[in-house]
Amino acid sequence: MEDGSALIALIETYSLAILLPLAVVEGPVVSVLAGYLAAQGLVGAGAAGTLLVLADLVGDALLYLVGRRSRSIAPDGILSRLGVTRRRLARVVRRFRRDGLRYLLVGKLTHSAGFAVLIAAGAARVPPLSFFAVNLAATIPKTGALLALGWFLGAAWQSADSLLPKLSMAGLALFALFILILFWKRHKEPA
Repeated sequence: MEDGSALIALIETYSLAILLPLAVVEGPVVSVLAGYLAAQGLVGAGAAGTLLVLADLVGDALLYLVGRRSRSIAPDGILSRLGVTRRRLARVVRRFRRDGLRYLLVGKLTHSAGFAVLIAAGAARVPPLSFFAVNLAATIPKTGALLALGWFLGAAWQSADSLLPKLSMAGLALFALFILILFWKRHKEPA
């Protein structure tokens, strides 16, 4: 966020009503900011946490729907130019159906891989109840940690804007390692 004071002014003016749409768009930074504002007594921590979890689930549901509708949104010609053939898509869907809830949990917690994993969950037609149960299980501690970070960072909450990309990259590296380990285990198992 370029101008943190503008964001603070919006939240001070509109309180929690503005928190939901802001968090859908800019979740982690808004979560850290909400923790800071809760520490200052400008918003209630419990209400902010509840809204932040709701915002995260709304954003995830939108990405899930993009995945579910991806075949109707993007014609085969565009998908094939991107390297997405029916054969490759079927292979990814099978793999995701087998291990998808683990991918979803790790993807949610790493944040940086979450975008692709959430769309893949929709494309693989993960049952919505399972999708939301895993998402909720990952979202609650993630949101709590970001709120606590804001609470304890104090006025330095704006440094989260530079810290979060670094944490996301570390999360992406952990996700890649997780995927490599899964593939290694699969290839090591006797056929």
